[in-house]
Amino acid sequence: MQTEKNKFTLWLLAWPIFVELLLQLLLGVVDTLMVSRVSDDAVAVVGLANQVFQAMMILFMTVASGAGILIAQKIGAKQQEAARTVAIMAVTVSAAIGVVLSIILYREALPLARLFQLEERLLPLAQTYISIVGSGMVLTALTAALSTIIRNTGNTKGPMITAIGMNVIHIVFNYGFIYGELGFPQLGLTGVAISTLVSRLLATCLLLFMFVTAFERRISWGDLLVFNRKLFGAILKIGWPMGINMSSWVLSQLTIYTILATLGARELATRTYLNTLESICFMLGFSIALAVQIQIAHLYGSGNIKEAYRSGYRGTWIGMGLVGFNSLILFFTFKSFLSFFTSDAGIVQLGMSCLGLTLVLQPGKMLNMGFGNALSAIGDTRFNMVISLISMWGLAAGLSYYLGLHLGWGLAGIYVAMICDEYLRGILVIIRWRQKKYLRQAEARKESGAGLENVRQEGMGLHA
Repeated sequence: MQTEKNKFTLWLLAWPIFVELLLQLLLGVVDTLMVSRVSDDAVAVVGLANQVFQAMMILFMTVASGAGILIAQKIGAKQQEAARTVAIMAVTVSAAIGVVLSIILYREALPLARLFQLEERLLPLAQTYISIVGSGMVLTALTAALSTIIRNTGNTKGPMITAIGMNVIHIVFNYGFIYGELGFPQLGLTGVAISTLVSRLLATCLLLFMFVTAFERRISWGDLLVFNRKLFGAILKIGWPMGINMSSWVLSQLTIYTILATLGARELATRTYLNTLESICFMLGFSIALAVQIQIAHLYGSGNIKEAYRSGYRGTWIGMGLVGFNSLILFFTFKSFLSFFTSDAGIVQLGMSCLGLTLVLQPGKMLNMGFGNALSAIGDTRFNMVISLISMWGLAAGLSYYLGLHLGWGLAGIYVAMICDEYLRGILVIIRWRQKKYLRQAEARKESGAGLENVRQEGMGLHA
């Protein structure tokens, strides 16, 4: 049986996360590949709709992300009951937010599609896809919260197993609905939306089964009413800056997609294809960054401050090496991969023209993600929030508009803007990590606590 310390080693945390994220990515790849058989217009709609969904997810991910870090810290500090309470509150609050979002997305699908300047001919497709997939936002909220909680207890294999099942089901349903095979009606993009909904429902059921036994004391239905104001305040203290950070990223990406929609459906489809391929390239690095966050939170909670500091460097440099290697593979196989998705020569040519820029972008993302997650793990989330608000809007969004539209650089200008944003934030977070502000405070608390304990023991000895 694994000891708690062994559960939180980087490799044991990272490889199931990688498999899980890879399979989740494949879910998106299969969506994109199969939807491309419907039309490139359908791909553009799915790309924009997914950005809308990510923007909505910020509301419940604020709670889930803060809870995940707090759970790892509490487990490191041997406070299992507190970790259990945090997990229960995260699930119930996320589910409540998800229900509200489901209603909004189902009822307001068309106004949302119009809000992002889609071409008129794409609106019916967008309304169909957003209303069906969006109505299941409560399932998205639950799967996100449950996966985050289970992963931060050190069990990264559970969400991985769920991702495998979810992908298999989604692929089978996609195939049946798009091509009218296996006894399914041929429903095109509507079928893809239904497939997404069904696979998420089954994934939620499996994760709930894992959740009830994730802690030393089993979780029952009655526990879902548990609420601890102090612990919920601690969740929000960590989580709300993370929520602002995530919302800043998603909304800036939505702004960029709106700029792309203004440029035309071809640019929008190209960015969607490129984003899928870039995600494959970055997946190993992303899994390392998430594993580092869990590991550092656990080390920080257990008072192992020096090892927590070293883990930030070790994880980020490992991630940089993996991302660099994957970028080289993408460079040599890019055209072949892109041809799987589309036969439009204009899209292929536009994608090839931006290839070099996508490769420059990847290491900057890893630098930012690695040290940014390390800061979040110790609760230093406000710094990330501040630099995100400045850089994402000033560079990623603002420079995208200036270079992409005003100067007429198009998609290439947008990539230059994103590169500037990632590297600026990456440099700032590594400087912040080297300053060790929160780590020094934790070390001081640890030494103060040890000093008080020594005084107490000496006093007991004198009394004896």
